[in-house]
Order: sequence, then C-alpha cells, then structure tokens
Amino acid sequence: MKSDQLNQDLLTFFETIEKYYGSKTEITEGLFSEIDDLDANLTTWNLSEFDLIRSAYRNNGGRFMFEGDKMYYEISGERIIAFTQPGRHKFEFIEQYSESVFRITKIHFHYKY
Repeated sequence: MKSDQLNQDLLTFFETIEKYYGSKTEITEGLFSEIDDLDANLTTWNLSEFDLIRSAYRNNGGRFMFEGDKMYYEISGERIIAFTQPGRHKFEFIEQYSESVFRITKIHFHYKY
C-alpha cells in the first residue's frame, strides 16, 4: 500500500509535468532483482530519448504515460513503491512486479529554465 506522501508526490509531479512539454526527455530503464542492492552491473538497462509531447494517466490499467514522436512509455501506477527527485529536472520511479522483479525508471528533462 502506498503512503499518503508517495501519492501526493506523484500527484504533484503529474500536475506540473506540462512545463516539460517540448523538452528533450531521457528515460533510462533498468530491470533488477535485489531491491536493497541496486547493482548497476547486474541490471539490464535501456535508454530512450525524445521530445515530450504529452503525458496522461490511463485509468484502464492504471498507467502513467509519456509520449513523444514515435515514442510511448508507461509506468504502472499501482506498482510504484518509490519515487524520488535526485536532481534538478530528474526523477526516479521504482516499480515492483513480483517478489524479486523490479524496474527503475530514471527520467531527465532537459528543461530550458
């Protein structure tokens, strides 16, 4: 069960994401199996870059969506167990898909302000 603070942080992020529309967006995604030991060498990584066109919450399936030209990425709202902002215009989501399968999504907006 998500904490009230986590829910509020997610809501605030998506209420203000429009300011990043048109910004170059880097999404780095990693799959890993040890939540207490995120070892970059044992994680499977993917990187995508696009200009963010829009974002939304898809009620059917409970997904947060990010869309660019020929690019579409989703994060499961119900599977998020952690959300942080490790730097300016940088955000990290961790989703838990099973007891030992986790996905980290790092988003970096190259924002002009």
